[in-house]
Amino acid sequence: MQKFLPIALAMALALVAPGFHANAQTMDELVAGAKKEGQVISLGMPDDWANWGEMWKAITAKYGVTHTDTDMSSAEELAKFEAEKSNPSADIGEVGLEFGPIAAQKGLSMPYKTTNWDKIPSWARDADGQWALGYTGTIALLIRNDIKNPPKSFADILTGDYKVSVGEVGKAAQSNAAVLAAAVALGGGEDNLQPAMDFFAKLAGQKRLLPVNANVALMEKGEVEVGIVWDFNALAWRDIAGKDKWSVVIPSDGSVTSGYTTTINAFTQRPNIAKLVREFAFSEEGQIIFAKGYARPILIDQIKLPADAAAKMLPADQYAKARPINAATWPDSAKTLTRMWQESVASQM
Repeated sequence: MQKFLPIALAMALALVAPGFHANAQTMDELVAGAKKEGQVISLGMPDDWANWGEMWKAITAKYGVTHTDTDMSSAEELAKFEAEKSNPSADIGEVGLEFGPIAAQKGLSMPYKTTNWDKIPSWARDADGQWALGYTGTIALLIRNDIKNPPKSFADILTGDYKVSVGEVGKAAQSNAAVLAAAVALGGGEDNLQPAMDFFAKLAGQKRLLPVNANVALMEKGEVEVGIVWDFNALAWRDIAGKDKWSVVIPSDGSVTSGYTTTINAFTQRPNIAKLVREFAFSEEGQIIFAKGYARPILIDQIKLPADAAAKMLPADQYAKARPINAATWPDSAKTLTRMWQESVASQM
């Protein structure tokens, strides 16, 4: 495990990081600075995630820079920011909701408010500009159509005999949110994860729970028959396989909506392009690009999606029982996940 800086020291270092003030530069100054920087290096923002591939093509063309990415989990991204603080290689990463406040608390992120910051829902952004969700993910069920009694809810899953994947709980935002979604559906919440632990412990006891990340290959082989994943991943994978083979539903007994935030490295040597990446992601063009990659844009109610992008979205009524994750309490609650999971669920596998 990487050790984080003491909070006081980290915050002090962040204060003197380039571009600390959230909006100290004009847009022209940012663009000029980005072109001089010449490149942007990202973490956890690969081409095949939420349509970042198309986003990077647009950004590099617009600002005349090159781009490279190293895919890694949210926790790994922040650890790398901290480990390389004296000689940073990365400029920006994308992390799950619970990791945005952690980055800010540890002095690992640089604030920047986009020009349309006030249009972002208050639950989905930090008051100081440290983080904001560019798109949302709602926990969904990706289901092979050839299984008997396909589930429509978390409760339904317990009555089946198919194999279920939840991913690496404690390490990835998607897996953590899957646990919280189960808790919410079964009467718990951020302050009471026990219903989810009981649920997954039963699946583990039945030898039906797989601690691996669902993906197209595993679903195709039938090694995973129901994947508990973000809606945007489920929809993209379903369309790869074919709608006749797989289905996507938001659990009817409850789910949670979270998302991912660009996190600008407090120690970056290329702060201008890092800020412009966030700026572009929240522009109408950037929001439409997310939608084309099945990721529900955070400003979906404020922009008009073209027909091809709108077709990638699930109907709004599917989200009736989904609610936003509480950004104020979830980061602390999520810290208990690993211990609870090991004691209640992993021990049953």
